[in-house]
Amino acid sequence: MNTPLHGSAAAVRLAAIGLGLATLAGAFAYAAGWLGTPKLTPQRIIDTFEAQAGQHPGYRKNHAKGLCVSGYFQSSGAAAQLSTARVFSQPQVPVIGRFAIGGANPFAPDTAVPVRSLALDLRTDDGDTWRTGMNNPPLLAVNTVQGFYDQVLANAPDPATGKPDPARQQAFFAAHPESAAWRQWAGSYTPSDSFASTRYHSINAFRLIDRNGKAQAVRWQLLPETPFAALPGKVDDPLLLQHDLRERLAQGPLRWTLRLSLAGPGDAEDDPARPWPEERPSIDAGTLVLEQVDAPEQGACRDLNFDPLILPRGIQASSDPILAARSAAYSVSFNRRSQESLSPGGRP
Repeated sequence: MNTPLHGSAAAVRLAAIGLGLATLAGAFAYAAGWLGTPKLTPQRIIDTFEAQAGQHPGYRKNHAKGLCVSGYFQSSGAAAQLSTARVFSQPQVPVIGRFAIGGANPFAPDTAVPVRSLALDLRTDDGDTWRTGMNNPPLLAVNTVQGFYDQVLANAPDPATGKPDPARQQAFFAAHPESAAWRQWAGSYTPSDSFASTRYHSINAFRLIDRNGKAQAVRWQLLPETPFAALPGKVDDPLLLQHDLRERLAQGPLRWTLRLSLAGPGDAEDDPARPWPEERPSIDAGTLVLEQVDAPEQGACRDLNFDPLILPRGIQASSDPILAARSAAYSVSFNRRSQESLSPGGRP
């Protein structure tokens, strides 16, 4: 696991995946005000992010290219013993979601960015709301805010090439041995040909609270029912993933199993770079069923801020400090774009 990746192909792969994650990670760090003297604010990091990635008014400042979907979550009832959250006992919960790719460019080709995301808004009949933003990587490369900042610097585009400097990246990984698990994942990652066949992970840990007040740390993932097929080597359609999703949903609903992985003794809930052992017990809490696609930028998900700290009773944030930083960054991005009009030429 600690063997570093070598060669130009590995460097390119790490650069592409790392850039998609590190820009967002950097926003977390700055937004929390944990770096720099004087203290950097969420507004300042968004300014910097837009200056580096280009301004696209009216779009999200990361994961800018996406489309809205809707459906429901069907609980299995199996997680109700661990959490009082109504989502785990209500037979069917309406869902608004958003598929997206990483990065700030809403016009990037769907397959140009390895990072894919699925964000969900679930509203139960007791008035609670649960929002979760998930990504295809199962973990992060670093476990501290300073590490995030180091990764942002390592992935800064070289003005001469427009791409990160592989030597700088290798130096970053050498200085951050905690990135070993992430490097192993990135080195073996093969993207699928569809949003529908992609796994999505919470990355951060959360706590389920039962009726007696007992807490259980968990991470979750969505496991697709759609069989995996590798992305073709050459893709001409810049909207491949969006077109594919529409075509699949026109034929019928798409499904994912929500699997909760339960932390055991010694599993760090505050370290998103450290994987938990695969043999840890898990619970299949239910099935996400997506039924239709809405408009990319004008759909029901447009005005939703998928803040991961919008949690229902029965689910709490873990001690992972990155969660608070994510919340701050999402807030600034949401407030800014809510006052903007879509860029000229923006797709409907």
